[in-house]
Amino acid sequence: MNGRKPFWEQPLASLDRGEWEALCDGCGRCCLHKLEDGDTGDYYLTNVACKLLDSHNGQCTDYKRRKKLVDDCVQLERGRIDNLGWLPSTCAYRLRAADEPLKDWHYLISGSRETVHDAGQSTRGWTVSEVNAGELEWHLVDRPL
Repeated sequence: MNGRKPFWEQPLASLDRGEWEALCDGCGRCCLHKLEDGDTGDYYLTNVACKLLDSHNGQCTDYKRRKKLVDDCVQLERGRIDNLGWLPSTCAYRLRAADEPLKDWHYLISGSRETVHDAGQSTRGWTVSEVNAGELEWHLVDRPL
């Protein structure tokens, strides 16, 4: 071995585009609608997913065109991670921005894309599409961000 750390242990600023994209754990929780309290700034999670999210796999169904198809889709960028308080606390980008290690269930650690689902960290089995949801207030869930 060359002694270099795996890319997921390196600072976000050092990652190339492929490594950046590969860092995503595929949980899909960043694609869930959240409600923000106007007074406190606190975020509350709903079980309503973006219309493009494949909730079973935790992946966008049209990743390349998502910004054109969903006006408020937020593209994660290196310099903005700290400003996105609604990202899940287990998000690989958020963890690495804080120089914390990835969770054991992350596929880069476990070797399987299924461990994020097995650990209950993904959107699989408990979310609905915004196409069918109706009012977000009726979809608040008692789950951490």
